[in-house]
Amino acid sequence: MNTNSNTYTVIYSTILVVVVAAVLAFAAMFLKPTQDANVKKDTIGQILTAATVDGEDILGTYRQEIESAILVDIDGNKVGELDIESCEVYDNSALKKQIAAEQKALPVYIFKNGVTVVPCYGAGLWGPIWGYVGLEKDLKTIKAVRFGHKGETPGLGAKIADEPSFAEAFKGQQVGSGSIRFEVAKPANRQTEKNGVDAISGATITSQALGKTLDQWFGFYSNYLTKNGESVNTVEE
Repeated sequence: MNTNSNTYTVIYSTILVVVVAAVLAFAAMFLKPTQDANVKKDTIGQILTAATVDGEDILGTYRQEIESAILVDIDGNKVGELDIESCEVYDNSALKKQIAAEQKALPVYIFKNGVTVVPCYGAGLWGPIWGYVGLEKDLKTIKAVRFGHKGETPGLGAKIADEPSFAEAFKGQQVGSGSIRFEVAKPANRQTEKNGVDAISGATITSQALGKTLDQWFGFYSNYLTKNGESVNTVEE
């Protein structure tokens, strides 16, 4: 065959594309279990942070310190369980599906130290944002939070995950029961005192998106939190 002909070029290019595609597909299939395991470990690490539970062995600590992991519907009723031994959790893909789901199955992680963790997921400025909120036994007072994002601006919107003082501001705040369950806004625009925090300076849009996400998900969990919260006096540490 004439190696300088158009036919040769087309055949060679086709074979090369097929071979490269096959190699990439095999690599993706081969690496998927490892990638899935890393995603699960990272998710559980975020849950543990919100639960104020520490441990070098993330999966082992989760199995040891969690009391139950359940699924609840919009009415606050238990509709299922997550397997603790296999460290079954809802990743971001599963959380995203619950936003539009007609029959919701919302994860609730209850730890032996009395902290209950609920997740949230929504749209930020440049991509998805998510978080885990640890609640005291009254299921109203926030104990700790851990937020994440996919593509917010470093030094600005990315501070929802990177700025310790922002996470610290949530401690002691409460989940509201009125039209605004939670907000993240500029001080001058805040409509609430105990169920909101100030927006990050220079990252108003991301902050507002996070506030909207929290407000929406606290709405999803509203009936569960109301039904199961204990009447306790919380003291800030």
